[in-house]
Amino acid sequence: MIFTDWTFFVFFAAVSLVYWDIPSNSWRKIWLLAASCVFYAAWDWRFLGLVLLVIVNTYIVTLTLTLTRKADDRHRRAILTAGIVTSLGVLGFFKYFNFFAGTISSVFGAPRLVVDILLPVGISFYTFHSLSYMIDTYRRKIIPTRNVVDVALYILFFPQLVAGPIVRATDLLPQMRELRSLSGVDARHYLLMFLVGYFKKAVISDNVVRFVDPFFSHPAQYGGGDALLAVLSYTTQIYCDFSGYTDMAIAVAGLLGYQLKPNFNHPYLAANLIDFWRRWHISLSFWLRDYLYFPLGGNRGGSWMQARNIAITMLLGGFWHGAAWTFVAWGGLHGVGLIGCHAWRRWQKHSDRDVGAYSLAGNLITFSWVTFAWIFFRATSFTDARTIIQCFGSFSLPTLAPWQYAVPAAAALVALHVSFYRLDLKAIAAKTHDGVFAAFYGAAVAVLLPFINVKMEPFIYFQF
Repeated sequence: MIFTDWTFFVFFAAVSLVYWDIPSNSWRKIWLLAASCVFYAAWDWRFLGLVLLVIVNTYIVTLTLTLTRKADDRHRRAILTAGIVTSLGVLGFFKYFNFFAGTISSVFGAPRLVVDILLPVGISFYTFHSLSYMIDTYRRKIIPTRNVVDVALYILFFPQLVAGPIVRATDLLPQMRELRSLSGVDARHYLLMFLVGYFKKAVISDNVVRFVDPFFSHPAQYGGGDALLAVLSYTTQIYCDFSGYTDMAIAVAGLLGYQLKPNFNHPYLAANLIDFWRRWHISLSFWLRDYLYFPLGGNRGGSWMQARNIAITMLLGGFWHGAAWTFVAWGGLHGVGLIGCHAWRRWQKHSDRDVGAYSLAGNLITFSWVTFAWIFFRATSFTDARTIIQCFGSFSLPTLAPWQYAVPAAAALVALHVSFYRLDLKAIAAKTHDGVFAAFYGAAVAVLLPFINVKMEPFIYFQF
């Protein structure tokens, strides 16, 4: 069940109608928890037991840490460590077992042990939810709830369950304590946000995939024009796919009375790589900062220590995305870029305040670096990545699509990206009369329908 499928619309209509008709906050949460279980079971009901294990581990660890708030740090650290090992152990087995087995086999020449493991959808996201809640409890940033339903709903809440954004317990749990009010829901804003997300995914992302998949499946068959078209198309696809999902996730949660923080802010307009990571997958960026980069030492200890901490953080961030060395290389490229960016800023004596100050040259350099790194993110091997890079050495017009259509389409996408940066959807929705809004919404849907790809493509981040 994906947000762009008609089955989700039926599911959400049923869930929301019953939800807003329930007068009790406790029973509303139980209803949402049941709906979230159904939503996840639609992928594979067998993995509900795995999510239950993560929920029970999180609940026990946070509750135990609460009962030992006055205990010595060594004892509390042991409890936290046990909880982290359990949650990461689940993630490690299902996502990384075959990767490590294959790496050990390659290094030591041992027989390779391959286990047929199906990757549970959303496992990386709900694992990070679990980890942040346990760590924040250990740091005494939050007093955890004793209500197991709240913990289960925090981890299983279906709008953000399978592909984020990565929600902190400090943001979502307090919202669960009070009965949500339908009158407090900015329905027009969230409906408009959902439509924008749907447009990004179903119209843009699902259509440019036709230029991406053939090229990355057999890059040696294509020349420089197709390489440029395919790489830029993937740059567009992954942004519209993931930001479209999070737009819809935030909208769906909002229509149920829960507010999730933005996860994207026009990242391809970033002036530098530091600015890019403050705009791209914001919840992951800040998660890595707060739970990995800062504990490693952050920027304390001078420029060399900062460079080391950035490198470790980005390499692990790349590894989080997928069990392949190409993802590690992608993270490494961003690490190198961030280190270089910090060095440049120190040399120019720039302050942190002007990180987001726009520069056309900086924007073009940043976009080029990000686009180049996407090659390793999408390629299935280093051999394919090298072949793709070599394609740029031969000039040829694209064959995947006529350049006469590709160039205007690219210009239109750039114009859309820039124009939406200036638009305030919430303000527009608030100023629009209900009748005008309804007419516009219906007309927009009618215009979009012919451009929707009949073949519903799965969201890219479901594989993570």
